[in-house]
Amino acid sequence: MLDHLEAVLPDPILGIIAAHAADSNPRKIDLGIGVYRDEHGNTPILQCVLEAERILDSTQTSKSYLGPRGVPGFNSAMQELIFGSAGAVREHNRVRTVQTPGGTGALRVGADLIKAASPDARVWASDPTWANHNAIFTAAGLTLESYPYFDRQNSSLRYDDMMSTLQERGPGDVVLFHACCHNPCGVSPEPGQWETIADIAAERGFLPMVDVAYQGFERGIEEDALAVRLFAEKCPELIVASSCSKNFAVYRERVGAISVVCANDQKAADVETVIHSLTRKNYSMPPTHGTGIVDIILHSAELRALWLDEVTAMRERINGLRQELVERIVAAGIEQDFSFLQRQTGMFSFLGLSVEQVRRLREQYSIYTVDSARVNIASFNDSNIDYFIESLKAVL
Repeated sequence: MLDHLEAVLPDPILGIIAAHAADSNPRKIDLGIGVYRDEHGNTPILQCVLEAERILDSTQTSKSYLGPRGVPGFNSAMQELIFGSAGAVREHNRVRTVQTPGGTGALRVGADLIKAASPDARVWASDPTWANHNAIFTAAGLTLESYPYFDRQNSSLRYDDMMSTLQERGPGDVVLFHACCHNPCGVSPEPGQWETIADIAAERGFLPMVDVAYQGFERGIEEDALAVRLFAEKCPELIVASSCSKNFAVYRERVGAISVVCANDQKAADVETVIHSLTRKNYSMPPTHGTGIVDIILHSAELRALWLDEVTAMRERINGLRQELVERIVAAGIEQDFSFLQRQTGMFSFLGLSVEQVRRLREQYSIYTVDSARVNIASFNDSNIDYFIESLKAVL
């Protein structure tokens, strides 16, 4: 039965990781992988996570199944984190949150939910969007379309073009948004623009779906929930896929959640039963370790304060690197304008290089990124930034 299957090409990011690992050049740089790195090139375990893990290990009394909802305290804490402590949808019990295996798991459950609710629905994602969005929604049997988003020539938001396309959407359409720190381009709408986008969603009647993968990495934990809270305030329905991989640095623990806002309490309860049916057929029961850690952190005043400090430190380091890159590029005499790096947010940006230039960086200088020239800003540090700029100048 399996004899006719052919090998599948690896994901481009995974291919970059493998090529970088096999490279013997001591000056090699991996700019592709999407994880936060500190000044030493490591992805550290946050101190708040270490403390919470010790508490979890000393208090956990069973490894029995959790049940389809997952860790109850985690779900309630994530709801508050995303929708706010005084959000109307929480006050009226219109939202249900279910733990999932990472943000990717939340997206897939959300896609399956859309397919169950409206098999012919079209999902509209930004151009560009995270590459795995395409795979997730098409694997669920949904039609994926795109709306204008990134102006590659000016490294900015195509706001007017995006709004024109959104004005044409309506019931039967799902529009996928990045809450903050857009992956891969690093460009997000301004707060006032989010307000207008939410108004159009309410007016046109399309279903907004928000991917919250980097909460805290753009402006702050509260500020980065703005899009979700505006949609929840103005729209009768909303799907949110959230991840703790970045802001808690628990990548391998696969900590995520799907939150669904419905028109009323009863419909939210009905939809939750559908979610449980979908997850039962997929992964049956969720894991507990990572979500148990996040639950402890968000319910401890001391650990929560420590976590907020650590998220702030990560965000400020990335923003500082953006400024430093721009300043050093100018100082190196590079004429091409890279000032957009300082205006963008989050870990990712497009450098605006050609495929040929990207491949020269890779082949001649052992600097690895995907052909689109999307780079992870957090991969730079004092030991590699000068070499990168020298190499960049050489290929331009």
